[in-house]
Parts: sequence; structure tokens; C-alpha cells
Amino acid sequence: MPKLDLSQLPSHSNCSYPGKLSDGFEGRSAQALGDPSGITQFGVNIVTLQPGAQSSLRHYHIQQDEFLMMTEGELVLIDDDGEHVMRPGDCAAFPAGDANGHHLINKSDVPAAFLVVGTRTPTETAIYSDIDMKVEVDADGYSFTRKDGSPLTADQIGDKND
Repeated sequence: MPKLDLSQLPSHSNCSYPGKLSDGFEGRSAQALGDPSGITQFGVNIVTLQPGAQSSLRHYHIQQDEFLMMTEGELVLIDDDGEHVMRPGDCAAFPAGDANGHHLINKSDVPAAFLVVGTRTPTETAIYSDIDMKVEVDADGYSFTRKDGSPLTADQIGDKND
């Protein structure tokens, strides 16, 4: 099945961040392309951001490379060097272990999308640049802690029942 029919592939908008850290991602959706095509060595997704939405909390990966290419609209890439306007055809690369925290925000009034490709490893650690949090991912799922490995506190993640 070399050609994928994107109209037949589902999108998801779930967010794995704990507590109120998952707020603000309602306008983000992702369409997995790697899994349906049988690719196992790297992940491929199309991410769409509605106006005002962001791709993630600002982060960087320890074990996985990440590459993105804009496909539609205009987004702002925010990294340690500041803000960078991204338009169709613009690319950005984030090598594994490079502590340049990054994310994309849609500051326009129309939807925008990008293709993201990343290494698949059995485990992964990501560090969040603007808050005291890291995530470790393995076969059991996601484990969010403070950067030193201690548990997150209620004041860090908030309580969704407030």
C-alpha cells in the first residue's frame, strides 16, 4: 500500500499532559501516517492547529530526532532563540539531545498544518523547557515527573475538578 488515502485515515485530538496542563490543546489534531503504512523505524504525522492552538508545551527530546515541514497556513515556531514565522515549505530540525525547547503556535486566524517525522525508540525522555517537568515513555505509557524525577505536585499540574 504505497499510496495513502488521507481522507480515510482518522485524526485524534487527545492530549497526554496531566491535569490542567492539557488545557489549551482543544484546537490541535494529529493524523498518524506511519502506523497505517507499516513504517516502524520512524513516526510520521500531520498535525493541524486551529487558530490559537499550540502543538505542545515547549520541549526537547533526549533520544529521538524530530523534523517538521510546514504544509499549510502560517505558524510561529518558538524555541530558545525566539519566534520564527513558518510557512509552507519551511522546515525545522531538532536533533536528539539538543536542549533547544520548541513548539508551534497558530497566531493566525486560519488553520495551519505541518508534517512531523521523528525517530521511534523503545523508550524516550522529553524535557519541558518552561516548567519543571519531564516525561519518560516506555511500553507501559507516559510517566510525568519533575525534572529531578520527584512527583509532580498539585500546584504544578492543577486539578481539573477546580
